[in-house]
Amino acid sequence: MFVWQVDPVIFSLGPLAVHWYGMMYLLSFVGGYFMMAHICRLRQYPLGREAVADLLFYSVIGVIAGGRLGYVLFYNLAYYLNKPHEILYVWEGGMSFHGGLIGVFLVLLWFALRRNIPLLQLGDLAVAAVPIGLGLGRIGNFINGELWGRPTDLPWGVIFPAAGLEPRHPSQLYEAFFEGMLLLLIIYCLHRLAVKRGVPVAVFLIGYGVARFMVEFVREPDDHLGFLWGGATMGQLLSAPMIIAGVVLLFWLLRRNIDERT
Repeated sequence: MFVWQVDPVIFSLGPLAVHWYGMMYLLSFVGGYFMMAHICRLRQYPLGREAVADLLFYSVIGVIAGGRLGYVLFYNLAYYLNKPHEILYVWEGGMSFHGGLIGVFLVLLWFALRRNIPLLQLGDLAVAAVPIGLGLGRIGNFINGELWGRPTDLPWGVIFPAAGLEPRHPSQLYEAFFEGMLLLLIIYCLHRLAVKRGVPVAVFLIGYGVARFMVEFVREPDDHLGFLWGGATMGQLLSAPMIIAGVVLLFWLLRRNIDERT
């Protein structure tokens, strides 16, 4: 076990400071763009580079707006009801993946209607990029020494100074692997196999939901929320519907006789 403490600022130029977490966002967007462009060529989707860039741009807006509003509604509603102006203070942290997912869904729905492209096809494209952002984002959390795990006596336990002197699970790295690297590999293999339209979306919902649900057992819950219904965390309560929706969608797709692969 070891003590983890890294300066969250990579470098500064006068009043401008470049943070590790911001760098992870940038790398996520760049990596997401190239992945989606590659999938479009691989699956022969009717989107050129310009359309992919547009989709990514609006999806970023959906992630930020949905992620922030999701955090407000799911994690700290009472606080923001008293200080509604602070909802706009996104630079102070506080984002919800599940809220961001809803935001991206609304963007995909609007984009599908505008471009006359099947929604599930756009969803399959998007979920090929999302694990990149998830993985890099969790690495950013680890570098910042935030969203740490529960105390552990395992040899790879990490002491996060902001959390005290107890070694803790590096749950950020667990999530970076399962929600990022592993899920990315699975989704990409599905595209390589040219699976039926919608299957990557269903597998993503199941895969992320299961990974997040399991890691929550070793991740420290939010101080102001603690453990909720049945001893579950908010992350688990929000992930359970994702798993159910993914299973229902996958079952429905596999029962259909229509072979939609593009």
